[in-house]
Amino acid sequence: MMREKTISQTLQIKSLEVICNSNSGETHLLLLLYYRKTPNLTNSDISHYGIGFKSGSLSQRNWDHWRGCLIVNFSAPELVEMRASWLGYPVIKKDKSLSSCSRMVRKLACGLVLIACGLILLKKTDGGVVLIFRTNYSDVNVGITYVGTAVAKGAVCLDGSPPAYHLDKGFGAGRNKWLVHHEGGGWCSNMSTCLSRKDTRLGSSKKMEKLLPFIGILSSQRKFNPDFYNWNRVLVRYCDGASFTGDVEEVDPDTNLHFRGSRVFVAVMEELLAKGMKTAQDALLTGCSAGGLTVTLHCDQFRALLPRATKVKCVTDAAYFVNVKDISGARHIETYYNDVVKTHGSANNLPPSCTSKRKPGLCFFQQNMAKLVETPLFVVNSAYDSWQIPNVLAPDTADPDGRWHDCKFNLTKCSTDQLKTIQDFRLMFLDALKELGSSSSRGIFIDSCYEHDQITVQETWLSDDSPALDGTKLAKAVGDWYNDKYPFQKIDDCSYPCKNCPSFKHTL
Repeated sequence: MMREKTISQTLQIKSLEVICNSNSGETHLLLLLYYRKTPNLTNSDISHYGIGFKSGSLSQRNWDHWRGCLIVNFSAPELVEMRASWLGYPVIKKDKSLSSCSRMVRKLACGLVLIACGLILLKKTDGGVVLIFRTNYSDVNVGITYVGTAVAKGAVCLDGSPPAYHLDKGFGAGRNKWLVHHEGGGWCSNMSTCLSRKDTRLGSSKKMEKLLPFIGILSSQRKFNPDFYNWNRVLVRYCDGASFTGDVEEVDPDTNLHFRGSRVFVAVMEELLAKGMKTAQDALLTGCSAGGLTVTLHCDQFRALLPRATKVKCVTDAAYFVNVKDISGARHIETYYNDVVKTHGSANNLPPSCTSKRKPGLCFFQQNMAKLVETPLFVVNSAYDSWQIPNVLAPDTADPDGRWHDCKFNLTKCSTDQLKTIQDFRLMFLDALKELGSSSSRGIFIDSCYEHDQITVQETWLSDDSPALDGTKLAKAVGDWYNDKYPFQKIDDCSYPCKNCPSFKHTL
């Protein structure tokens, strides 16, 4: 290991050693940014678009104040390219994975990164540059498919465009097995927030990326996804803003907003059934965040669409949202979900097993809904969920003075009192998790890392430093549970900070 060096006394480049000297070629996506003192790209932006620091590499403390180059490992180049273009950053791409290059070529690429970094620092002008090398976590970019027939049924995105999905066909023994994944992306709770989504990829298929890499549980490489790599793997795009629950017939001509998520779910499933899923031997419905909520709300419906002989299970990731008070004492998240349900007309499309017992908005909380799911369900979550802490526990509305701003995006910046509040949140989360029950059909993987969305992030799904519970990594836990090898139900008893978390899992 070479001695750690710095550039302009701000940028630690120890991570370059991991990249330049790696023999495996498995982590070779570089992101190079030149930041202003007050960058437009915030910590939360970085988190939302999937950037992660690899264990033992770049020190991330105070990186939001760096003036220089930032080099990180990354697993979704199309998303960061899109985000960079929004900010006006030029983008330079190398589409060929570095893993297929010789070690000398990889070192040369790293050298060019250093040269570019130095030139940018010398220039000392505002702006930025993004240098992307595609990771070999995904050996193929999967094209988009639009469900054109859905439009006539009124099954459309917020802007009235057709829904869409990406399908990578199965092969070998997995040719008749299907994994259908729902992406996340939050919700819109009123006309204003839905209008702001309408002209983005979260509200219009016209704005969606045409190609996406499949990684994590969607990967087609056995070494990265041993149990599901050869299945038919589908990524359903999220464009309704209510976890596919809305159905309002009338469309306001002034806004042209369509609240038709419930119809979209059915239309996409019908097309997949027609493409071969109707004869599936195995089927797994998965989702992250808002997509994880989609899974819980539609799991039994998905089961009912398939033959009785089909083995069907569901996995919900980063979606066990808990109904707790925020730091001001208000139930912000409960009010928010009530508004989502009201705006989208979701009440009639939520499972009656839940709405018959409580207000419809409360059915968005897994502590109320997950226990009612009859189909086998696996819950993946962090007890320190990095979406819930900033948005449920300490939302901006509850923190007008911004005293929680640094803490909620980087736990190393929290005061003693703030850490105690976060520890109390963990206990409330674990208490709410008890509502899931102890049925052997349930799978549970609850770690203590500061993260959100794990099954579609290769670093947390299956890599050298993935979080593990009792020595079992997430990919194996889900695979063994699906294949009835082991009824995995583990909760990390470690409170923050935990040594079994990758070093990048302390910040957004």
